[in-house]
Amino acid sequence: MDNKFVPNASLWFNFSLPIQKVQYEAHLMVSHPMSWISSHIDQIDTFLFHYESSVDIDEAINIIRDAGRSVGIVINPETSVEKIQSYLDLLDQVLVMTVNPGFYGSPFLPENLEKIRQIRHQYPNIDLEVDGGITADTIKVAAQAGANKFVSGSFIVKSPNPQKSITQLNELLTKHY
Repeated sequence: MDNKFVPNASLWFNFSLPIQKVQYEAHLMVSHPMSWISSHIDQIDTFLFHYESSVDIDEAINIIRDAGRSVGIVINPETSVEKIQSYLDLLDQVLVMTVNPGFYGSPFLPENLEKIRQIRHQYPNIDLEVDGGITADTIKVAAQAGANKFVSGSFIVKSPNPQKSITQLNELLTKHY
């Protein structure tokens, strides 16, 4: 987050930490993602940038692909699937925001489930991620709609027992699949 695209900031992470076998996914809630992508192209496995940002989408996809990395587009709640339709064949992943981005702990917006269903129907093999308001209640409906990747922040972090919350979410997904 750059405190421009969304009203919060968090662009600082030490990628040189000695962590084994970790894959990094960067969800870039920034106005101009290309400078961040260029600076971190060798450290990130999957780059996700917002359709609504100031980016040449074709250029971003090509640069990320040429570096041998995975690429995805993020769509905000107000953005229709039709806006990204022409890019879907070029992507590894789509992230559907199920909250308005940049506000930690925002409520889940169920009207975005239809976007998930639409993308899953058209592209059964694409990774389809949801971010925002993912809890023990909402993870099930997101999975049923077709999501196969889930970002759950505040449900886990604000839990009195984060590990128990992670286990609970995993168990719910195991029952679903």
